[in-house]
Amino acid sequence: MRSSSKRTTVESALGLAAGLLALVTVVWPDWIELLTGIDPDHHNGSIELFVVVALFTIAASLGADIYRLRRLTASTAARGATR
Repeated sequence: MRSSSKRTTVESALGLAAGLLALVTVVWPDWIELLTGIDPDHHNGSIELFVVVALFTIAASLGADIYRLRRLTASTAARGATR
């Protein structure tokens, strides 16, 4: 497996995990308190909002990087085929 393929696989898995955790947080916001036993925002939802925004940002960034890497790989392969 090439290094770009490994990188794409890892980034895809991390992006998927971040997106799923963000969706879980939207649907079930108290999972963080139940898992850790800590309630830093006293159920006002500010921590959950921060987590959702951060996880969606991570997922979107990884998705954009995967898209860029695949386009770069495809254009490099196309240039190599024409030579």
